[in-house]
Amino acid sequence: MDRQPLAPDEVRRFRQEGFLSIERFAPPAEVEAVAPIYDRLFEVRAGWDEGNYFDMGEPDKTKAHAYAAPQLLQLSRYAPELRLLPIFERSRLLATQILGPKARLDLDHGIFKPAGSTAPTPWHQDEAFWDGRYNHDGLSIWVPLQPVDEVSGCMHFVPKSHRGEVMRHRTIGGDPRVHGLEVPDFEPAFAQACPLPLGGATLHHARALHYSAPNRSGVDRRAYIFVFTGRKRRRLFSRPQHREMTSQSDRARRERAAMSGPA
Repeated sequence: MDRQPLAPDEVRRFRQEGFLSIERFAPPAEVEAVAPIYDRLFEVRAGWDEGNYFDMGEPDKTKAHAYAAPQLLQLSRYAPELRLLPIFERSRLLATQILGPKARLDLDHGIFKPAGSTAPTPWHQDEAFWDGRYNHDGLSIWVPLQPVDEVSGCMHFVPKSHRGEVMRHRTIGGDPRVHGLEVPDFEPAFAQACPLPLGGATLHHARALHYSAPNRSGVDRRAYIFVFTGRKRRRLFSRPQHREMTSQSDRARRERAAMSGPA
C-alpha cells in the first residue's frame, strides 16, 4: 500500500481540529474498484426489505419511489466482496492509529446524492445517533467515489467542535418520520470546506460538527463511509437518545425487516 500511516503532525492536527482532509488516501484505481459494486447496490436498492435503504432526509417511502438522498447501511453485508478490497484494510489501519487497538468497524454505509439533488446533509454530530449513556470515541472515514467540491457536496467541518458536548439535535425538519438528525437553526461562524480529488478522504471525530451541501453539479455524488468505534465511557448524566427522536422512522424500518423475514 502506498498510503503510509498518518504522520505525527497529521495525528496532532486531527486531535486538535477534530477532522483531517487527506488528498491521497488511496490510489484512484482502488477507489474506482468500489464504484461498480456501490452503484449496483444502489441501483437494486439493496437492503430496502431489511430497512437498511432509506432516504436520509425524508419520510419512509415505497421501494420504487424517487429518493432525494438515499442512504444504504451495511454495504458489505450485501456485497461481501467489498471486505476483500484494499480500501477496507486502509481504513482499519488509520482507525487503529487514531483510536488505538480497540478500534472496530461499527458500520460501513453509503450516501448517494444524484446530480442536481436539492438535499443537503444538515449540520449534525454522529455521536447524537449513539447511546447517550456513554461518551464515545468514534471515527468516520468519508471516501468520495469521484472528485468532490463545494458545488457537488464536499464535507464541511467546524474546527475544534469535537471538544464540546453533543449539541441538541432533532430529526431533520422536526419530522419524526425522518431518520436523519440536525442541529436546529445552526449557522457556524466559520466552517472548513474539504474538496477532494479521486483517492482522497476526510476523517472526523464522532463529535465533530459536519455538513454537506446539495449536489448542484451534473455528476452523481457517491460517498462511501467507514464508521469505527473505540473506547466508551459511562456518563454521569445521560443525554437524549436519538431513538426517542426517530421512533416513527425506526418503526417503519423495523416493520419492513419483519415483513422480509430473517436475514
